[in-house]
Amino acid sequence: MPISFLEIVELPDGRIALRRSEEDAALVILDFSAEAKEFLQGHHVDVAKTMLNVGVQMAGRLAENGFEQEEQGLRILH
Repeated sequence: MPISFLEIVELPDGRIALRRSEEDAALVILDFSAEAKEFLQGHHVDVAKTMLNVGVQMAGRLAENGFEQEEQGLRILH
């Protein structure tokens, strides 16, 4: 089975996407508001890279554990 490489790209509309290098379809898209971009003073791409890298690492850890997690109803994410 061929190995699929992931890449982080900036889309023409300014959103940041994670996708397989051989595909155009995005797996994840990050869309920073104008206010967030202004606050980050042009560093939103660096922040997006970090967010996506940590997310991929976390997905790898979850996969190693078989994605086992108890159902908890409402989950507050923060």
